Amino acid sequence: MRRRDLLALSGLGAAAWPLTGRTQQPAPMRRIGVLLPATADDMVWQARLGAFLKGLALLGWTIGRDVRVDIRWGTSDAAEIRRQATELVALAPDVIFAGGTSSVEPLLQTTRTVPIVFAIVNDPVGAGFVDSLARPGGNATGFMTHEFSISGKWLELLKQIAPGVTRVAVLRDATQSSAISTFAAIQAVAPSLRVEVTPVNMSDPGVIERSVETFARAPNGSLIPMPSAAVVRHRDLILTLAARYKLPAVYWDRFFVVAGGLISYGPDLVDEFRQAAGYVDRILRGEKPADLPVQQPTKFELVINLKTANALGLAVPSSLLARADEVIE
Repeated sequence: MRRRDLLALSGLGAAAWPLTGRTQQPAPMRRIGVLLPATADDMVWQARLGAFLKGLALLGWTIGRDVRVDIRWGTSDAAEIRRQATELVALAPDVIFAGGTSSVEPLLQTTRTVPIVFAIVNDPVGAGFVDSLARPGGNATGFMTHEFSISGKWLELLKQIAPGVTRVAVLRDATQSSAISTFAAIQAVAPSLRVEVTPVNMSDPGVIERSVETFARAPNGSLIPMPSAAVVRHRDLILTLAARYKLPAVYWDRFFVVAGGLISYGPDLVDEFRQAAGYVDRILRGEKPADLPVQQPTKFELVINLKTANALGLAVPSSLLARADEVIE
């Protein structure tokens, strides 16, 4: 090779070297923590988690390529949830997604800097999770399940589908900040419907069974299980007791009715998990939880189980059937 050609090639190599050095490096993998107050084999929570992960995928995130998701199943035990919350925060994730009030509280006790997106929280302001719905102000924001006014609607639906009801046992988790306010909303409409409401504080299955058995000894009774992780955890027992003692019951989520409950009225909580992925995406792209308002549900669905109504000897009014979003036969 002639000396002139060799110098030309050397010049090309020198010019090309800086271009190689400036090649764009792949973006670092982001990290999402997930804390759920259930066991990994709970199909209700599995469906919700699946909607969240699908929501991330639709927004362009691929697990294992550009995002890592660390999932912690905290079970229903408060001590275990706290332990899992501490472990998640120690991983220094970019954002944590928390399902339910019982998951959010220990996370906020552990960190006030790691962004937190929550779903299925009844009263985030009353619980102290955010300063206000419009301006959360801290490191947490997300999606709440309902306003307290919907609680009165549950009682109205009970009277429509079971006009003979005069007594209602309200099953509640008294440890939740929303329990008192939700019961008060039910109690406020009770006189106009000529119904007496009684709070039943839930703890272990034995207490629930004895309380419902005692309540069912008098006629014309019914049940309203209030939204809580405890009710979800004991859902099979509550559905069994309602059927055993022929107590009409209204629930807040359709999965109760699919499993044999009478009627439900509330938001689509699986879809709420999908929407929560949108807030996680926005935080990963640079937005702050303090600037993202807490979202309230805008669409509610009414679901009726006709088979259960027939077993209870109830004739569902045609006007109620016409309003139903789903009728299970």
